[in-house]
Amino acid sequence: MAYLREDLRECEIIVTNLSLLERSLRSLHVRGCFECCIKCLGGIPYASLIATILLYAGVALFCGCGHEALSGTVNILQTYFEMARTAGDTLDVFTMIDIFKYVIYGIAAAFFVYGILLMVEGFFTTGAIKDLYGDFKITTCGRCVSAWFIMLTYLFMLAWLGVTAFTSLPVYMYFNLWTICRNTTLVEGANLCLDLRQFGIVTIGEEKKICTVSENFLRMCESTELNMTFHLFIVALAGAGAAVIAMVHYLMVLSANWAYVKDACRMQKYEDIKSKEEQELHDIHSTRSKERLNAYT
Repeated sequence: MAYLREDLRECEIIVTNLSLLERSLRSLHVRGCFECCIKCLGGIPYASLIATILLYAGVALFCGCGHEALSGTVNILQTYFEMARTAGDTLDVFTMIDIFKYVIYGIAAAFFVYGILLMVEGFFTTGAIKDLYGDFKITTCGRCVSAWFIMLTYLFMLAWLGVTAFTSLPVYMYFNLWTICRNTTLVEGANLCLDLRQFGIVTIGEEKKICTVSENFLRMCESTELNMTFHLFIVALAGAGAAVIAMVHYLMVLSANWAYVKDACRMQKYEDIKSKEEQELHDIHSTRSKERLNAYT
């Protein structure tokens, strides 16, 4: 009986130790996953992520709403102003609108790729700063790539400023048209006209004028197509402005990353020189110790 009791006690001790070991392993696993998640979250370039989201939102608004607004403009010109496409290779307003649509396609594709490149550059720069004393080394090529991105982003910012100014022109024209429609409903008997030659849409020899007394003008003002096209151009203008803000944000992020990488590179050179000097001092000390030992022997 005494042996059985001792065996039972030993079994209980073993079971208790196993349960404690299982709890410790679980806590280590949870702690390891938590530390891994914190490390992964710490390596995300949040500033570049915010700028990328803002850039994609602005480009999407500009390209999507701008494309639909241009299509609405074509319908308005053909339906209410009774304009038709000219045969041949003549550069008329419809051809210009088609060119603008293709430009919008190119802008959407180009800045989708450019946003990914800037995001990848932010990840690598963050990794270079955080893993400075690890295996990752900051190279001269990496610094040149960062400087190239700064210059390219500055040029794109200027380009988006021009796009924003250009997008404000159709907003101004549609605002004039919307104001004429509004004044017609408020003032009875008002005879107001809109001539497309004032905006350079048609040549001086062509007379494409629509007045408030005409039936086309009244149908255009009552239709939802005019209001929708006007608001689409406003949203496209807001998207271009958001893209400008994103470019400015990217410039700040890239400039800060460039400064951090430059300082980190200097610190890396200092650490390399320091380690080499310590190694030389150690070699000199070991050589002298061997010489003294040989002298004594």
